[in-house]
Amino acid sequence: MTVAAALKAATETATITGDELLALGDIGPAELIDGRIIPMNPAQNLHAYIVFEIGRRLGNFNAARRLGWVIGAESGVYTSRQPDTVRAMDIAFVSRRRLPMLERGFLQVAPELVVEVVSPTDRWSDLQAKRAEYFAIGVEVVWVVEPERRSVLVYQDPLAPEALGEGDILRGEGLLAGLELPLAELFATE
Repeated sequence: MTVAAALKAATETATITGDELLALGDIGPAELIDGRIIPMNPAQNLHAYIVFEIGRRLGNFNAARRLGWVIGAESGVYTSRQPDTVRAMDIAFVSRRRLPMLERGFLQVAPELVVEVVSPTDRWSDLQAKRAEYFAIGVEVVWVVEPERRSVLVYQDPLAPEALGEGDILRGEGLLAGLELPLAELFATE
């Protein structure tokens, strides 16, 4: 089956697995939800900048301590199987305790931290569903970054976020204690 035929089938009626999605190669931005490919829009400039900046700072913090793996670029994590759901995370941190060695393919273990940066085309209901899936697989913290509002919602509980504004400092916890990201610096895009 060609990539085009598999993509057409997976978005219409047939379902595929995460392994079959990997075998398709580069099909562009997408998630696999209940075995169906859901295309995504490419990232816009502000979204991409915020993702890179958080990833850079988290990566620098991690590199000095070798705590685990910082993963970005809409990397995939399984949130369910049969049918497979593979969610695309903007950024994730997974400890060496959970993942001693970085493997090929999609994450099969829950990261400790997932960062989602809200795009203008994102629907809040989709973000809520995604966040619920993350907590269901064992993610400990989800940061939802809202560039347009210049704010971050920190979820340690799926239903009770801590709201941070531009004057606040986003702080890591647990293995990431000591990480500090002043939001004024993060949102300084002018």
